Amino acid sequence: MPRAPLSITGRMPSFRIICTVLAGVFLFSFGALLLKPMNYGLDLQDQPAYSAIINLQSPYVQGPPTQRFRDNLRNDTKYITSWASAGWTNDVITYGNLIYLALITERIPILPKFLSSHIDKSAPPFTFGDVIDIPRLSQAIGIPLLQWHEVKDSESQVLDDLGCWSIWETVQQHIQNPQPRGSPSLNRLKLDISWTKAPDWVKLTAPNKVDNHASFWSLAALGFPEARSNSLGSKNYPSPQHQVSLPPDDHVLCFDFLYYISAHHTWEWELDYSPAWRFVGQHMRWNATIERIADEHARRAMNVPKDKPTPPYISIHIRHGDFSQECIDIPLDQCFASLPVIARRVSEVQEELRTQKGIEVTHIIMTSDESDPEWWSEVRALGWTWVDYVAERTEEIYGKWHPVFIDAIIQSNGAGFVGTRGSTMSTLAIRRVQAWHDGPSRIVKWGWLGADNH
Repeated sequence: MPRAPLSITGRMPSFRIICTVLAGVFLFSFGALLLKPMNYGLDLQDQPAYSAIINLQSPYVQGPPTQRFRDNLRNDTKYITSWASAGWTNDVITYGNLIYLALITERIPILPKFLSSHIDKSAPPFTFGDVIDIPRLSQAIGIPLLQWHEVKDSESQVLDDLGCWSIWETVQQHIQNPQPRGSPSLNRLKLDISWTKAPDWVKLTAPNKVDNHASFWSLAALGFPEARSNSLGSKNYPSPQHQVSLPPDDHVLCFDFLYYISAHHTWEWELDYSPAWRFVGQHMRWNATIERIADEHARRAMNVPKDKPTPPYISIHIRHGDFSQECIDIPLDQCFASLPVIARRVSEVQEELRTQKGIEVTHIIMTSDESDPEWWSEVRALGWTWVDYVAERTEEIYGKWHPVFIDAIIQSNGAGFVGTRGSTMSTLAIRRVQAWHDGPSRIVKWGWLGADNH
């Protein structure tokens, strides 16, 4: 493990210094108390005060961000990084996998910003720590975390060379001539990557089985001397701009894409034993500021008076949008579950809350990418509500990212949850509701007429 920063030793502090420090601690503690969100009934915002800690410079870099990333790294510390661009929820999973790999390789993760690949490409990248409470996550998992903008100046025009492993080329065996998987983050960070194909043994399942997952511990092995040195003869690609061929870096272990990674079974975040979820994902709690914004939106959607606490509610996520492409030769009204079918699942969650927790939940909040006004009218007829982002002027006030963030936070803070089979957004909402609120959940099946009959 990286060693802790050196302690300051020397002369005994003067009385004036002691008073100054105590005054600073008092003012900081008072400020943290003011910044801590109010607690509305559920424990959705019961966060420790350290979530408001000022982000001081990390001792695991040399200083402020530099023009070249290597100039800011410590020689006595090893790091790990990767990049993504697969939709925000999938990128959350990817970064969760990256952090879990950091744990088992005893390295410090360097996290990129989120890219708006599934929102609006004109939206600027969004910093990981502005969505996820990094101090809380770091304390929970016991290792520090860095963000790329803390390491390298975001405005730097210096092109850095780096050698990395390509997992994508290895696991995509059903694709003809697979290539390393790039990311727009590489251009933004001015990184010129020389890729080396990861060895075939990193694949999670047998070589003749068609899936695209790699194994956590196989990838971890590449972060240690023996497996690394034995794999350096793999296919290598010169970097696209400088045309240099580099072996995978040992100081900064890096991989092209860490979404399809599991310990035992494919799509493991859907399973309750998932180590990446248990040891990392469940501790990726929301940044207090953005959670408060989401709670304000939810309260207005439920018409909660300002002097009343946020009531318990059941959150729903129904994904249609791009899922319609899966409804081949099936009319959409038969392919997707109807609202009465969804309502039956909601009633099951209500009954479980009633019998197991003694909670009578009447507020239901729908989140969905459905655009049909008639469908939304039927939602209203059921007595359910939703956040009207146009009326709220959410994008205008906060930016294009916030409707997606607010939906995810509202989903996660339900007393219970109903989601859509096959959607990673629903998968994470289920995991969060179960882990954070001990809440019941249901998944609505779809794809053919009567798919969710039970």
